[in-house]
Order: sequence, then structure tokens, then C-alpha cells
Amino acid sequence: MKKVTMKDVAVKAGVSKSTVSQYINSRYEYMAPATKERIESAIKELGYFPNYVAKSLKQKKTSTIGVIVANILHSFTTEIIRVIEDICKQNDFHIFVCNTDDDSDKEQSYIEMLLAKQVDGLIIFPTTGSIEYYEKLKKAQFPVVFIDRKMEPVIFPTILLDNEKASELAVECILKGGRTRISLVGQSIESRITPRLERIEGYKRALIKNGLPVNEKWIITADSHEIQKQLLSAWQDKENRPDAFYAINGMAALHLFTFLKANGVLIPEDVSVVTMDDSPYLAASTPAITVVTQPNYEMGKDTANLILKLIESSKFEEEYQVIRYQPTLIERESV
Repeated sequence: MKKVTMKDVAVKAGVSKSTVSQYINSRYEYMAPATKERIESAIKELGYFPNYVAKSLKQKKTSTIGVIVANILHSFTTEIIRVIEDICKQNDFHIFVCNTDDDSDKEQSYIEMLLAKQVDGLIIFPTTGSIEYYEKLKKAQFPVVFIDRKMEPVIFPTILLDNEKASELAVECILKGGRTRISLVGQSIESRITPRLERIEGYKRALIKNGLPVNEKWIITADSHEIQKQLLSAWQDKENRPDAFYAINGMAALHLFTFLKANGVLIPEDVSVVTMDDSPYLAASTPAITVVTQPNYEMGKDTANLILKLIESSKFEEEYQVIRYQPTLIERESV
């Protein structure tokens, strides 16, 4: 089949190529409505696709943004992606989404691939193994925004929850319910992922603030397949077992619920439970689970607007402040 060109659209619509070009580039403020409708109809009828590569070379931009996430299975991540996509679409930008599984080698490969595709900017859930790559991007003054993880020094704008406050809300909610032997459940901290470290620190501080000891055996952090083994070990101490659990993310909560069900432990009769990050199944479960939520929409919206602003202005600072967002406690029936 012969490729449909802009000239074909112009002939079909009875206008000049430059008028079609103005329409494609959304410069039709002074275009007669009838002309606009004829061009739109011709494009649809002929099945014309604008040559975005040629357009990007001419304009020196592609109107695309790369979004590199650490784990696309986390509900927080998918909700953030959805908001970023919506904001970008409103601004005529498209996104590429890449999932690294917290693997710095994969992350670096995706950075190289996205740069080869000439994306205008990157939104990254960063890993600790790609510092040199980040420094190169900074030196090149390439637009980047970090979300959910903090790197030192803070060379890019960074969006982050007040994770210590989140743990404080969870611990104090459990204490208010009369239980004091609180176990924290999370995934491995070997990769030094910011939210995990900060939520553990917030948990410890909240216990100390309330005059309670920190029992290291009750801080359960491991790869997914090991979490239930550690939970079993803590639970087998019948004289001093936890009477409450705080899961610091959705994946940890899933393993916790699986363990409790397998061992016949009832919520809230036997133990209290609070988890991070809400989802429909937590609200609909029996009992409904108390959660500490992140302002996902606000964080995603601000991340998208930040990268768009950087792309537009091309003004970069040496260092940036971390932008912190406040968590919210939603009390239900599990405490």
C-alpha cells in the first residue's frame, strides 16, 4: 500500500500542506472550524499518521517521557503511573514505562534505550546501583525527577512520602487499641530502599517515644519467600509473641495475611493489623483492614508537572530539596 502523506491529506481537504501542518501541530487558533473539520475528516478517511520522528527532529523534542519503575506489581506504582499518564496526555506527551525489578543493571539498560529513543525526560524510581548514571544525566543537564526513593546528594527533584510519620501513625493506632507487642513486617532492606529504611526507623522511634522496647526479633525483613519463615519463628515463642503487626508495604501485607490464615490467627481477635497503602480488597475484606495511605494522586500529578516544567524551562539547580507528602490513617476493623 502507498504511504499516505501530508500532501494527500491537503489535497483531500482542499487546503495547503502548511495548513495541514498547522493542524497536526495543534496551531489552529485562527483556523476556520470548517477547515479544521475537513482536515480531521481527511485524516480519518485516508488513515494518515503524522511522521512524529521527523517532527521531533525538527522541533528537537519527541513529546515523550520515560518512566522507570522499581516494581510494577506494587499498587502504589501502578496508581502513580496512571496519574502521570493522565497529566502527560493532557499536555500532549506520551510515556514509555519500564520495570526494573529493583535491578540496577536493568535500570541502566532502560536508561540507555530511552535516551536512544530521544525521550525528553525521565521519571525514575531509582536504585542504589546506578549513581554514576544519574551523575552523567545531571552533568548533561537532562531532565529527571525521582519518586519514592532518595539519593544523596539530592541532584534531581525528589518526591517522597514522610515515611517516618506513616509508621508513627500505624504504631500509635495499634497502641490506642491496647496492644503493645508490635511486629513490623517488610521486604529485604539489603538494597537500602528509602521507604523501607525510613518506615523501620519511624517504627522504632514511635515505640521508644511511647516507652516501649524495640525487639529486633519482631522486625521481620526478608525476601518474599523468607518472610513467612521469619513470621513463624516469631510466632512460635508463645510466651512472648506479637499481638499486633504493621506491614510496611502491600507485598509484605500479602505474605502476612497468608501466614495468619494458614495458622488460624484471627484479626482482630488474636492480633491487630495495620498496613501501608490502601486497595479495594483491604476495604472489602472481613474484617476491613486499617491502612496508612499515601496521597498517590497528588504525588503523581506533581511528579508529572515537575518533569514537564524541567523539559520546558531547561533550568537546572545544583541540588534540590526533597518534597515530602503527608500520610493519612484510615481506621477500620482490624485494630
